[in-house]
Amino acid sequence: MRLPDTVVVDIEVSRFSFVKHRPDGSVDFLSPLPSLFSYGSVLGVPAADGDPQDALVVGAAPRRGSRCTLAVHGRVLFVDAGVEDNKWIVGPRPPQKWEWVVIGIFFRVYAVAKRGLGWVRGNPGSTSFNGVEQTPGVAG
Repeated sequence: MRLPDTVVVDIEVSRFSFVKHRPDGSVDFLSPLPSLFSYGSVLGVPAADGDPQDALVVGAAPRRGSRCTLAVHGRVLFVDAGVEDNKWIVGPRPPQKWEWVVIGIFFRVYAVAKRGLGWVRGNPGSTSFNGVEQTPGVAG
């Protein structure tokens, strides 16, 4: 899949927040660990799960409620309750090597937490982190 060069992102979760909001502003869940990234939705781009495309911001920390135009640098390959739920990696600059490592570690732990949440909610299907892809030409 070819990702766009830049996107507009509505920020739903501020960096270091424990509260995961849905695009409509309602609370989705409380995380056992804080988000290491600001997190939001790509304006006008639907994801495979029917929700707006998820995006995590690296290299900046916009606050919840912000709207930002950012470059796309890659994606987190993720499956949530059996449905593809990739997250686009965006920011003002490409992630540095150590940031790619942090993204991988964070989403390994996040997948475990989401599996637990799926079990509590009775959602069938597997939840897994399947790696990180850099867009071609992104040096990190």
